[in-house]
Amino acid sequence: MSTKFFTNTEENTVFHKFKGILENMKDVFAFHAVVGYFRSSGYFTLQPYLTNIKDIKILVGINVDQMFSDAQKKGLLYFGDEEKTKEEFLNWFIQDLKEAKYSKEVEEGILQFIQDIIDGKIEVRAHNSKAIHAKFYLFLPELHSQHSDGWVIMGSSNLTEAGLGIKKSPNYELNIALKDFDDVEFTKIEFQKLWQQSTTILPADILQYKKKTHIGQIFTPFEIYLKFLIEYFGNNIDYDPDTVGDLPKSYKKLSYQIDAVNQGFQMLMDHNGFFLADVVGLGKTIIASMIAKRFLVANGSLNTKILVVYPPALEKNWKSTFRMFGIDRHTKFVTNGRLEKIVNGEDMNYWAKEEYDLILVDEAHKYRNHTSQAFGLLQRICKAPRNGEGLVTGKNKKVILISATPLNNRPQDLYYQLLLFQDARRSTLPITNLQSFFGPIIREYKDVMREDEPNVEKIRELYNIIREKVISQITVRRTRRDLANYPKYLEDLKEQGIVFPEIAPLRTVGYSLNAKLSKLFYHTIFYLTDDDKIKYYRYQAIRFLREDLQDAYYDQAVLISKSLAGIMKTLMVKRLESSFHAFQITLNNLLVSTQRMIKMFESDKVLIAPDLNINELIEKGFSMEDIESLIIELSTEKPKNNIFKAEDFEPELLAGLRKDQILLQELSNEWAKVKEDPKFEELFLALENELLNKDRNPTGQLILFTESNDTADYLAEKLEKRIGKGVLKVSSANRNKIFETIQENFDANFIGKRKDDYQILITTDVLAEGVNLHRANVLVNYDTPWNATRLMQRIGRINRIGSVAGVVYNYIFYPSQQGDEEIKLYKNALLKLQGFHSAFGEDAQVFTHEELVEQFELFKEGMPDEEDKRLLYLRFIREFKDSNPREFKRIKNFPLKARTARKNENTIAEEKKDATLIFLKSPYKLEFYAVTKGNKVTPLTFLEAAERFEAKVNEQGYDIPVSHYNNVQAALEEFDKDFLGAITLTVTTTDKADAISAQAKKFLRDFKSITRKDDAKKACELLADLIDKGTFTPLPNELRKLKRRLDKKETSYGQTENLIISLAKKYDVFNDNHDDPSLNDTNIDLYITPEIVITETFIN
Repeated sequence: MSTKFFTNTEENTVFHKFKGILENMKDVFAFHAVVGYFRSSGYFTLQPYLTNIKDIKILVGINVDQMFSDAQKKGLLYFGDEEKTKEEFLNWFIQDLKEAKYSKEVEEGILQFIQDIIDGKIEVRAHNSKAIHAKFYLFLPELHSQHSDGWVIMGSSNLTEAGLGIKKSPNYELNIALKDFDDVEFTKIEFQKLWQQSTTILPADILQYKKKTHIGQIFTPFEIYLKFLIEYFGNNIDYDPDTVGDLPKSYKKLSYQIDAVNQGFQMLMDHNGFFLADVVGLGKTIIASMIAKRFLVANGSLNTKILVVYPPALEKNWKSTFRMFGIDRHTKFVTNGRLEKIVNGEDMNYWAKEEYDLILVDEAHKYRNHTSQAFGLLQRICKAPRNGEGLVTGKNKKVILISATPLNNRPQDLYYQLLLFQDARRSTLPITNLQSFFGPIIREYKDVMREDEPNVEKIRELYNIIREKVISQITVRRTRRDLANYPKYLEDLKEQGIVFPEIAPLRTVGYSLNAKLSKLFYHTIFYLTDDDKIKYYRYQAIRFLREDLQDAYYDQAVLISKSLAGIMKTLMVKRLESSFHAFQITLNNLLVSTQRMIKMFESDKVLIAPDLNINELIEKGFSMEDIESLIIELSTEKPKNNIFKAEDFEPELLAGLRKDQILLQELSNEWAKVKEDPKFEELFLALENELLNKDRNPTGQLILFTESNDTADYLAEKLEKRIGKGVLKVSSANRNKIFETIQENFDANFIGKRKDDYQILITTDVLAEGVNLHRANVLVNYDTPWNATRLMQRIGRINRIGSVAGVVYNYIFYPSQQGDEEIKLYKNALLKLQGFHSAFGEDAQVFTHEELVEQFELFKEGMPDEEDKRLLYLRFIREFKDSNPREFKRIKNFPLKARTARKNENTIAEEKKDATLIFLKSPYKLEFYAVTKGNKVTPLTFLEAAERFEAKVNEQGYDIPVSHYNNVQAALEEFDKDFLGAITLTVTTTDKADAISAQAKKFLRDFKSITRKDDAKKACELLADLIDKGTFTPLPNELRKLKRRLDKKETSYGQTENLIISLAKKYDVFNDNHDDPSLNDTNIDLYITPEIVITETFIN
C-alpha cells in the first residue's frame, strides 16, 4: 500500500494517516488546517488525538463568489466583509448541527468544540476575500526546521467525516502526504498569509448561534406539538384565496373548495398525483379546474400543457368550465375511448404524450382494470417523461384522478389507479413498496370473499389499513358530514343558498313466488349451477383442443375456458333475478349458440373467432362461407381466429355440447309456459301506493335502474300499457341521441326550457354517471348490480344540490334467497360497499339496513369514521396562527431536531417509559414512528402521531433521557431499511405479479448476456430498471409473452432483439433525459439521510 497517497475508502484513509502522525510524531505542537468545508463532527472525530496539541488553528473558506455577486448587484466593490463572513461561517455551524449524526456522543463533542473555542484551545477563522478550494493540513513541532519533524497532507478531503473517510460518501477523495522540509515550510508560510487575511470567529459569535440550534434551546411539549402540525400541513395552513388566481365572475371563492385546491396542489407537488373524491355535489369539476389554473400559474402559462380525459357525456361540461376559467387554450380534451390518438402521435389535433405537464382523468375508476387496453394507454401517457421546461421542476407529470367512487370492487382497484402516478416498488408515499403492501391485503380480501357469511369487521379492518397508510396521503374527499362540522364551510353553503337534500332510510321491495313458480325457479337454479348439469361447453371449446393446437394458438386455454363458463353461469342467474323476460331471451340465445356449434362439428368446420361475434353475424344474414372468409382474412394478423376440424377437439366437447342442448331445451320449454311476473306486479303496486305518492314524490317523476337492457325494454313496454304515457327508456344505443330530452325532462339544473313529457325514466347503468336527474327524488333499483358501487352512482343522480324535493328515496329489489345462495350477490354487495365506507366514507347507506345500523351506531357513539380528522388539526393550527401570529412565526422557525421529554400521564396513547415519537422527512417521503422498549419501531399514520404529540399549553417539558438517542437511531435505521429495501428490492414470487416480474427480469438478463447489439443491451438494462421500480404495469406480461414466442420458435433471436428495442421505444426508455441524473426524478440518492424534524420521549 502506498505510504504517500490516501483516499476516503477502506483502510487507506486520511483519518488513519492523521491518527498515525498524531500518535507517532514525538513533538507535535501545532495542527493547522485550511479547508473549503468544515464540520465540527470532523473535528470531534480527531478531538481525542488533539488533546495535548497546544496550537490548533482551522481556516475555513466561505462562499465569497456569492458575496462578490451581491456587492456587484448593488454597484459596489467588494473588499471583504467581516460581518458577512462571520454570518456565512455561523450559518455553516447551524447546518453542521442539523446534519450531524444524532447521538449523545456527537452532541457532547460539538459542545466540547464550542467550549474549546471559548477556552482558547482552538482558533477558528473564515477567509473573507478568497474562495478557498485548496485543502491542506499541517502537523508542526514548536520550532520547525530542517532538522525537525513536520508533515503536510494536501488533496481533496475537507475536515468532515466524509472527507476523512469515516462516513460513506458518493465522493471520491485523493490526498498526498509530504514531509520534506521545503514542502512543509512552503505550506506553513502560505497558511500564515491566509490566516492574517481572515476574520476571527469569536466565542461570543458561537454562543449566539448556538441559541439558534436544538442544543441551545428548551422546548415544551405544546411547542413540539405545534411544530409537528406546522411542518406537516405546510402551505395548507395559509388560507389564501388568491392561490387559485382569478375565478370567473359567476364563481365565488369558497373555503371548502380553496382547501381542496391547496391540499390537492400540495399532493401533486409531493406525490405527482392524488384522488379528488369529494361526494356528489361539491363541485369536483370546479375544484379540478382551480387546481389546473393554479398549476398553470406555478409552472408558467407559456410552458404548460394540460390534458383532460373524460367520458363522452361530460365533454361539454369540461370544455365550458375550462373556457370560463380561461385555461382552455392550454388544454387538449380527449374522450376515454380515444387515448390511442395521443399515444400513436398521428393526430395533429393533439400534442405528443411527452408534452403534457398535467393530466386530469374524470371518472377515473374506469381505469381500475390493469389488463385493459385503456389502462395501458393512459399509464403510458401519464408516465411518459415531461419534455417541457416549466417552472415546476422534474420529469414526472402531475395527475388528478377524479371520481366520487374510486373504489368499485376490491383493493386492486385502488392499487392500479395509484400506478398511474406512482411506481409499484418505489412510491413517494410512506409505504415505499406498494406491491408488497397491497399483496397480503389482496390475499386476505379474497379469503374473506370466499367465506359463506359476510365478515364485515375483517373488511373494515383491511380497508382501514389502506385508508390510514395510503389513501389519507393522496386523497381529497369531503362528505356532507364534513361540511356540516366545519363552520367556515357551513357559512359558504348558506351564502350560496345551497341545501343538500336529506336521504330517507333505505326502502326494500319484496316479492314472492307461488308454489309452481318457486319449484321452477329452484329447478332452474339447480340446472344452471350444478356441476353435473349445464356446463356451458359453448364457451369452453379451446379447452378441448389438442394440446399442440392449444400451445400454438391460445395461452392458458383451460383457465380462460373455465373463467368464461363461470361468467356465463353468474350471468344466467343474474338475468333470472333481473326479470323472467330477460332470462328467457338469454336462455334461448345460449340454446341457439350451442346448437350452432353442434352443427359446425357436423359440417367439420368449427369456427373459433374471439375477435368476431359469430352469432351476431349469423343473425345479420352472413352465410357460413362469408364468415369463413372473414376468419381466414383475420387469422393472418390474429392467429387466435381460426377454423378447426372436428377431429382437432377431444370427443368430450361434442358430448358436452349435446348434453347442454338437451338441458337448455328442457328449461326453454318450461319457461315458455310462464306468463305471470310477480316481481313486476309488486313494482306496479308500489307505484300506485307509494312511489308516485304526492307527499313523497312532489314532481311525480321516478327513475328506475336495471342492469339488463332486455329488462329495461320489457318494463318500458309493460308500464306504457299500464300507465298509458310518459315512459322514457334509455340505453347505450339511444343515450346520445335523446340526451337533450333527458335533460329537458329530468335535470333540475337544465338552463333551457323544461318539459314534462315523461314521468318515468327506465335506464341501464349508462345513466349512472355524468348526468343530473334530480327533478325526480325517487329511485328504484330493479336488480342488484355485481359492481355494488353502481348503487352509489345511481343514487347520486337524484341526490344533488338543487333537488326539487327536500328528501330523496332509494328503493331496492333484493335478489331471491334461492339465487343468492349460488352467486352470493347480497354478501358481495354488502362487503364491497362496506369496504368503500371504511376506505373513503359516505353519507348514507345505499344497499342494506346492515350498513345503516352500523354507521348509525358508530355516529351516535361519537366515532364518525367518515369524517376527515385531518381537517380538525388543520382547523386548530389555522386558528392558532390567526390568534397568535407572532408565536406561530417563532415556533415555525424552530430548528430541526427540536425535542423534549414529557410525562406518560399527559398523552392519550398508552406509551411506556422511554418510548419515543419521531417525525422524519426526506426529499422522497415523510415518516412517523413510535419506538418502544428494545428499540421496537412501529410506523404511525399522521392521525396516530397527532394524537400522541397533542399537548396542553401549560404542560412542562423535561430533559431527554439517554435512551432517547438510541430510539431515534432505531427509527433512522427503520427508515433506511424501508426506503433502501424498497428501491433495491429483489422481486420474490409471493404472488402472481411478483413471479411474472421475476421471470421478465431473468429473461432480460439472459438476453442481454447473449445479444451483440448495443441498442438491445441498453434496452434490456433500461426495461429491467422499469420492472424494478414497477413503473408500467403491462410491461412484465409483455416480456413474458415475448419470451414464450421465442421459446416456441415463433420468433428468431434477431426478431426478438428488434421486438425488445421496440418495447423500449414504446415505453420511452431511450429518452435522452434518462441518462441525466439531474433531470431524472427516479434517480434515487442512496446516501440520503432523512431530516429529524421533531422528537419526543416519554418518562415516568
